[in-house]
Formats: sequence, structure tokens, C-alpha cells
Amino acid sequence: MDFLDSSFYGNTYHNIIVAPAIALAVLGALELAKKLAARHVSAMAEGRGGGVYALVVELLQKTRFSVLVVLSLFAGTLNLSFPRKTEFLLNAAALITFLVQTAVWGNAAITFWLENYRTRKLKEDAISVTMVAAMAFFVRVLLWALIVLIVLDYFGINITALVAGLGVGGIAVALAVQNILKDLFSSLSIVLDKPFVIGDVIAIDNFTGTIEDIGMKTTRVRSISGEKLIFPNSSLLESRIRNYRDQRERRVVFSIGVVYQTPPEKVKAIPGIIKEIIEKRENTRFERSHFNSFGDSSLGFETVYWVTVPDFTIHMDIQQEIYLALLDRFEQEGIEFAYPTRTLVFQKDTQWGCESQGPPPAKP
Repeated sequence: MDFLDSSFYGNTYHNIIVAPAIALAVLGALELAKKLAARHVSAMAEGRGGGVYALVVELLQKTRFSVLVVLSLFAGTLNLSFPRKTEFLLNAAALITFLVQTAVWGNAAITFWLENYRTRKLKEDAISVTMVAAMAFFVRVLLWALIVLIVLDYFGINITALVAGLGVGGIAVALAVQNILKDLFSSLSIVLDKPFVIGDVIAIDNFTGTIEDIGMKTTRVRSISGEKLIFPNSSLLESRIRNYRDQRERRVVFSIGVVYQTPPEKVKAIPGIIKEIIEKRENTRFERSHFNSFGDSSLGFETVYWVTVPDFTIHMDIQQEIYLALLDRFEQEGIEFAYPTRTLVFQKDTQWGCESQGPPPAKP
């Protein structure tokens, strides 16, 4: 017992032996409590359709084992005495660990809420989803900034002077990262002006796809061929964007040509034939069909009609039906589609009685 009562650097051997035991006991209790709570709350979440219980499960899953270890070690050291500087550093380590874990919980809560909001509101109000996603980013930045300020204040750093110093140095930093800042302000412009929102189908130059995410620097688009396209926000705003969100109808223009040998009465009948074929199709509205050109090897006709639904697949199905019906009807009427041809005409020189191959020979 005398040995246990003797001291080492101001701590009895009894306290030194008990400290790791306390740390292990606290670690075991925290880990067991985490697992039991996760199991119990998961069962409640399944029974009640998620909600706040699903959020609690998410937060428990985001609780790092390393954080529990640090906090358990800190609990073990409470039974020991240390020099003031060492005690300050131990307290700082525990505080920073807890604050970082708090920030992780906060970030997880923001992500969980944002995903649920996106699921519920995307089809009804994609604009609000886009704005909320941007706000969530700023909330995350504010959360981490608050954590950093608390840590700095704990270490006795004058935050007011620091902010003033950052204001002076911020000018140089802004010049160095002006391209990044340009994208950030472009993101803000997209959120406020709403040229497109999450879920919109847009066309940019030769690329077409669906908006999946509007970030602070880039916008991600899922192309119609499956790959993900990533555009800097600044370049998007400088491009000509076609947004199909509010499209209600599709205007279709197509041209055909028939051979010059087509009799005039059949040429006159072609616009009526095309009109009849189009008007028989559902979800169409005929606008016009005209004989509009004398081509190099064909008589040209231009037709315009509307598909009254925006769905691209329906538009292509209707177009295919019209083209097939035209093939059948023209075959019945004996009308031939034109293709590029060239006719060579050979004339005989009536004066010399031979085919003209050049200028006639000189007379003797």
C-alpha cells in the first residue's frame, strides 16, 4: 500500500493506475451506449417512417470512434494533476475534438435535411430546392467558421484584430483567386436569377442534359448519353443556354423533294396529302405545307407542324409515323422522291452531220 501511496510527478501510483481504467471504462460505456442507441432508434425509424429518428441514426453513424477515444482519455486524465500548461493543452485537445465532432454532426444534419427536402420538393418546386442548396453551403461555411473562431478565442487570439488583418490581406487574396470568386458570384447569380434550376433539361452549345447539382463553383449536368458534364458557373452564364423546362409544344419543320417528271396535278396535290397524313396523328397540329423551291434535281416542299406535347420520344414516334405514311401514299400515287441526279444532253451538229465535239473545221 505504501507503494500505491507514493507519488510520481505529483500523482500517486494509485491514481496513475486508475486513470487508464477510467479511460477504458468510459470508452466502453460510450461505445456500448452508441450501439444500443443506434439499434433502438433504427427500429423506431423503420416503424415510424424515418423522420427525426432517421436523423438521429445518421448522427450516431457520424460519431467517430477516434473522438470517443480522445474524450475517454481526457476523462481518465481528470483523476491526475498536471502542470498548468499541460492541463491547458489537454483541455484544448478535448475541446477541439468535441467541436470538430459537433461540426460533423451539424454538416450531417444539414445534408440529411437537404436530401429530404430535395426528395419532397424537387418535382413541385425545383427553384426552392436550388436556393436551399445554396443556403446550405453558406450555413456549412458559417458553422465551420464559428468552430474556428471558438478555438481561436480559447487560445487567446484577438479575433477582432484577426478579422481586421484578414480584411487588408483579403484584397491580395481576392486578386489571386479572382477566377474562383468569379464562379462563386456566378453561382449566386444563378440562384437569384434562376436561368435554370435542378431538374431542368438544358442545351449548351452541342451538349444537352439534365441539371443534377448547382455548386458554388461548378454545375453538374447529366447528358442524354449518360455521362456527367461539369461546367464552371461563370462560363455557363456567358453561354447561350436553351432551357426546355417551360416547353409546352415542339415545332417541327421538314422538307422533301420529288422528281421533275412529276405531273403538275400531282404536284398540286402533294401539300394536301401531307396535311391529311399529319392531321390523322394524335398530339399534332398542322400549320402549313407548300411547294417552295425549284432545286437542282427536285421540286421542293416545306412542311411545318406542331407536336402538342413536349416529350421528345412522342415527337420522334409521330415523325416516324408521318414519314412511313408518306412513303406508302407516294407509292400509291406514283410520286417519286428525288435524289441528286445529273442529265447529260448530247446534240448533233445538223450542218456537218456528226456529233458536236468542238468547233467545226475551217472551210477550204
